[in-house]
Amino acid sequence: MESAQVDAYLRRLGVENPAWPTVDVLRELHLCHLRTVPFENLSIHLGEEIVLEEERLLEKVVGGRRGGFCYELNGAFGALLAALGYDVALLAARVYGDEERLGIPYDHLALRVRTVDGGDWLADVGFGAHSHLPLAFGDRGEQEDPAGTFRIVEAGPDAAGVRGGHDTVEAADLDVIRDGKPQYRLEVRPRVLGDFVAGAWWHSTSPVSHFTRSLVCSRVTEDGGRITLSGRGLTVTSADGARETRELGTDEEVLGAYRERFGIELDRVPVLRRTG
Repeated sequence: MESAQVDAYLRRLGVENPAWPTVDVLRELHLCHLRTVPFENLSIHLGEEIVLEEERLLEKVVGGRRGGFCYELNGAFGALLAALGYDVALLAARVYGDEERLGIPYDHLALRVRTVDGGDWLADVGFGAHSHLPLAFGDRGEQEDPAGTFRIVEAGPDAAGVRGGHDTVEAADLDVIRDGKPQYRLEVRPRVLGDFVAGAWWHSTSPVSHFTRSLVCSRVTEDGGRITLSGRGLTVTSADGARETRELGTDEEVLGAYRERFGIELDRVPVLRRTG
C-alpha cells in the first residue's frame, strides 16, 4: 500500500496514523473497522465483480467507501495492518453450519497478527457478528469480549476422522467458539489472497450459499449493539440484545438507510439475484 492509501484508509476509520504497531492500536483499529466498514454482500446482487487483489479491494473499501464479506474485509484490513508494520498472516477457515457440519475449504478468511509488544492475535472484521476485539491466539481459556465469551481450542477429528496438523500440536487446526457454540475451524498454515478465489467464487455463485440467498448489510454501533439492513428490513439490536425491526416501504427509504446508516451510496436498490 502507498502512504496515501494508508492515510485514506485510516481517515475512513477515524483513526490517527499510529507510531507503533502495538496491541492497543490493533484493538482500536479492529473496533473502528467493525463500526465503520459494514459486512455486506451487495456486490453479488448488484452484479459487481468481486476481485481478490489488494488494489481492487482498496478501491472498493477505501475509494468506494463500501464494505464486503470476509475475503474483502479481512483482505483489505490485513493489507492495512501490514503497511502499518504488523506481521500479518492470512488463515483459511471452514465455517460451522447446521448440525455443526463444516463448510467448504477456504470458506472464510481470518488474520493472525503479531504486534511489536508481543503476542499473536486473531483479528477478524469479516465474520458478521463476531468478537469486537482481537482474540489472543495462544490463549486456550475463556476470553471475554463485548460480543460474548470466546475460546480458541485445539480441534478434534473432522467428519472423515482426520485431525488437522498431522497430529502435532503446533500445526493443529483450531476451533473458534463463541458462547459455547463453534463458529469456525481455523487452519494455522499461512495462505495468500489468491488461495481464496475459489471460495469467493463459490459463495458468490452457488445456489446453496447463504450469500446468494440473502441480502445483508451490517455493522457494530457505537454503543456495542448492531444495525442490520436485510432486504427491506432494518433491525437495530442494542448491546443488551433488545431488537427493533421495521420494514422500509419505498426504494428511497432503502437507499437512504444505506447512505445514512452505513455510508454507502447506491444508485439502485439491490435485488436478490436468482441462482441455480
